[in-house]
Amino acid sequence: MRPERFICGVDEAGRGPLCGPVVAAAVILDPTRPIDGLCDSKKLTEKRREALAPLIRERALAWAVAEASVAEIDTLNILHASMLAMRRAVLALATAPEAVIVDGNRCPELPYPVSALVKGDALEPAISAASILAKTARDAQMRALDAQFPQYGLAAHKGYPTPAHLAAIRAHGVAEFYRKSFAPVRAIWENPSLFD
Repeated sequence: MRPERFICGVDEAGRGPLCGPVVAAAVILDPTRPIDGLCDSKKLTEKRREALAPLIRERALAWAVAEASVAEIDTLNILHASMLAMRRAVLALATAPEAVIVDGNRCPELPYPVSALVKGDALEPAISAASILAKTARDAQMRALDAQFPQYGLAAHKGYPTPAHLAAIRAHGVAEFYRKSFAPVRAIWENPSLFD
């Protein structure tokens, strides 16, 4: 195997929310340009993630962010859509990885050796970097949607099924960027008269 720098970490963000795409990132770190503070994006503050993301993009040997759309999520299901987003991210890398390590217990189909690592976002720095890029990219999308559709409060809850978010969907309806295959959204979509 070639040097460790050709190991690619992969993670996704946005499996649980009720709306928007699922976003994945793939990162090959440069061991000669270390980045302090890499860890699971969920354990970092939003401010810290936003500070680390440009450092990752600047110092990594290669990185890519990709997604699977709401339509793809509703067609394939969220697991398969996540795998699709991960595959797209890895295939978009400017440098081909020697091996790929994916956070979790499932792997996308790839033309490279690939393995899964449970809690990999806390154990493998390249996965940590990927989790940060995926999370910050998706959060940026939610803020952009919030600017267009402020009635849903997306900047605050990022699309997760909080009580306030569900109340907003009941009050304002199911917009086109919602995942209609997700049970809470489907219930409102199929029975709008219950929530008028």
